[in-house]
This record gives sequence, structure tokens and C-alpha cells, in this order.
Amino acid sequence: MELQKLPWAGIRVSTEATSVVIDPIYYFPDVFGQSHEPLFPLGEYGPADAVLITHEHTDHFDPQAIIEAYGADIPVYLPQESVLLAKNSGLNRVIGASVGDVFQIGTLSAAATYSIDGVGDTQIAWALSDGERRLLHCGDTLWHGYWWKIAAAHGPFDAVCLPVNGAILERPDLQPPSGMPITLLPEQAAAAAHVLGAKRLVPIHHTAIHHPPVYRQTSDWQNRLRAAVDDTMDIAFLNTKETITL
Repeated sequence: MELQKLPWAGIRVSTEATSVVIDPIYYFPDVFGQSHEPLFPLGEYGPADAVLITHEHTDHFDPQAIIEAYGADIPVYLPQESVLLAKNSGLNRVIGASVGDVFQIGTLSAAATYSIDGVGDTQIAWALSDGERRLLHCGDTLWHGYWWKIAAAHGPFDAVCLPVNGAILERPDLQPPSGMPITLLPEQAAAAAHVLGAKRLVPIHHTAIHHPPVYRQTSDWQNRLRAAVDDTMDIAFLNTKETITL
């Protein structure tokens, strides 16, 4: 199983026979200004047999880019509550998923599991397995109490992709602002990876977006993550397009 980093929270997972992408984006949401990391058309990362989406926020779900790269008929799996939105975006093969649902996509098994959204929208995580290796992608989750259930049902994991930017959001429609992080802090990501039994932590959901006051990334996240993890597991700090083999 190979894991390729895409911008922001996206990854591409490949076996010899099957490839899927999770939360791929190309068209950057205007509300966040300019991306702080390079963005590339999705086709530059290679083909995909299916697209998995954790939730419908525009920094995770980019239907225009999906259609341009893979065609409107590619299977797109996303939370059940987001099916109508996805169908109205021009996608023809939309499959709704709820926690506990498992899908076979070529040689990969994809299970929908728990993820908690920072602003109360529906979100799921995706647990992938090729029969030998196991990977978890948690979207932009915040801290929750489901880590032990995820580990019991789908772990231990060869790699977990977890948000690390501890973002503070001040969206105009969410007033007054809470001042609380809507994604995992680096220290929380390290703790979650430990509970999940991960061999390797792959930081996602960082760098591209830092646009105060609307969206503020936490400070010094890389050094804080290193300190929190210490020598308990590997950390794969990947730039866009970099690939590792699990």
C-alpha cells in the first residue's frame, strides 16, 4: 500500500490494482485567501477508482475538480447527509455512507467510522485496508471519545492521517466566536495516534490555510508534534506529491 500526500487534507492510497483519493481539492475556497502551499489539478497525482469524502466543507469536497480529473461517473462515497448536495453538483455515482458501513473498492476495503466536526456538521473518517496494511484518515476531526472504538474495530494502524493545525475559526455565520480549536491540536493528534495503535502519524490539514481572523492555524505545530510524539512512533512530514510505502 502506498500513500501520497495531496494538498491540505488530501491523500491518495494505492495498491497494485486499486487507487482511491480522500478529500482531494484543487479549487481553493475564496474565503481563505491564497493557499500557502502549491495546488495541482487532481489528474497530476494519477488515476483513481473512487473518491472518498469525509464531509462536505469546500476545503474537503471539490466536485468541480473531481469531475475534471476523473469524470462525473467516478464513484464518490461521502456522508449520507451530503448525498443530495453531491448529486446536485454534477456527480452521477454518489454513495452515502454512515458509521459502520463497509465498501469493497477493488482490492481495498473502505469502512466509514467516527469523526466529529468542529462546527457541528456531519463528518466521517475512513478506515482502509488491503488485507495486510491498515490506514485511517480522519478528515478535520477534533478530539472525541471514539478513538478506542475505532481502534477496536479497525486497528491497529500502519498509518493514521490526522489534522494537526488546531484551527481557530471566526466564520460570519458562527457568532459569537468560541475561540476554541475546531481541529486537533498537535498534542491531541499525538494522543489520538497513540490510542489508535498507530505505527506512523501522517500530519494533514495544515499549511495551506492560515487567513486571520477568519481561520488561524496554531503556532509551531511541527515542533509541538515532535515533542508530543517523542519516540513512540514515526512521523511522516510529507510535502504535496511525496509518497511513502506502508
